Amino acid sequence: MQTPFSNSADANAQFIYLTCQRGAEPALKKEMAKRRPDFRFSFSRPGFLTFKLPEPESLEKRLALDAAALRTIFARSCVHSLGRVAGKDAVDEAGNFDLNRAVRRVWELVALEFEPDKSPKLARIHVYGRDRFPASAKGFEPGLTNYAYDVHRALCEAAPENVKASFGPNADRLDAPGRPGEICLDVVAVEDDEFYLGFHRVSDAHSRYPGGLFPLELPTDAASRAFLKFEEGLRWADFPIGIGARCVDIGAAPGGGSQALLARGAEVLGVDPAEIDPRVLANPNFTHLQGKISQFKRKLFRKSRWFLADMNVAPKYTLDVLEELVAREDIAARGLLFTLKILDWKLADSVPEYLSRVKSWGFNHVKARQLQFNKQEIMVAALKKPFYR
Repeated sequence: MQTPFSNSADANAQFIYLTCQRGAEPALKKEMAKRRPDFRFSFSRPGFLTFKLPEPESLEKRLALDAAALRTIFARSCVHSLGRVAGKDAVDEAGNFDLNRAVRRVWELVALEFEPDKSPKLARIHVYGRDRFPASAKGFEPGLTNYAYDVHRALCEAAPENVKASFGPNADRLDAPGRPGEICLDVVAVEDDEFYLGFHRVSDAHSRYPGGLFPLELPTDAASRAFLKFEEGLRWADFPIGIGARCVDIGAAPGGGSQALLARGAEVLGVDPAEIDPRVLANPNFTHLQGKISQFKRKLFRKSRWFLADMNVAPKYTLDVLEELVAREDIAARGLLFTLKILDWKLADSVPEYLSRVKSWGFNHVKARQLQFNKQEIMVAALKKPFYR
């Protein structure tokens, strides 16, 4: 199989690795072709793509290029290549995979780029894998595996002393968030016996965590997994929603997304013709408007400032509903957080058009991302000045 390191002519070439939701590879390749046509696609496996940089760049320039700088919607993480550990680098005399041997080889390759007595220095290690199943697979949630923790522990124990001296706080914890500006060593377990090595600089919320994977688990009292996607979405959007914030959740049933708002002390109007989980209804800050949003008089929403929406409908329908509600002079919406279902991957081509439409409603800051806990959909965050942080 062709890899970035198979061709001797590319011995001095530089590559980036991008991870994404399994199934989103075509959408991500199209995005890269539009945003960075000078980056040449190299090869991919489900959930993992590599691109060759047009020409070698300095370490500092490479560190400035990350997922945020690429402005991709479908990339979960962006890593600069340090090499690959597999085959003879990772097996014992009997031909069996040997984690300790693989770890030693990792540090040998790292030393070629990050010299012990020079800056910049590595602050922590991120270990993660690609998605092994599609997002639609029953019971599958992307996240850090036990194997990732085992590899991380082995790497920390075997790290050279001068590297350990530069580690940041809690570097021995894989799920501890990095701090802005820290440089992370990335070890992507594309297979259990095949590691792709790289590095990135922490720059945004997702890059603080291995592979852009938030360490979130579904609470035992969660009404639905919508809690996960909107909890991640609220952290990513960084909306200043706190105690007393007035919110509307369109398509609220059974109430998982509303729970993420209620946990912040918000007051929530949940709009949905379906039933709401009794645990959500029991919260005094939650009011259920049972019906479709079009059935209710707009004066009910005049005091609301934050609008969430998660409806299993085509993107145009979701946008029509939101526009009818928030593009009115009597509704002073500060921010929107909503999903757009990519029911057919061809719809990914229309995402820029969808975002332009949201901007036309007076929102100064609009961004989109396929979140870790999204299925075949994207999350859109929109905010009006001066409320965006």
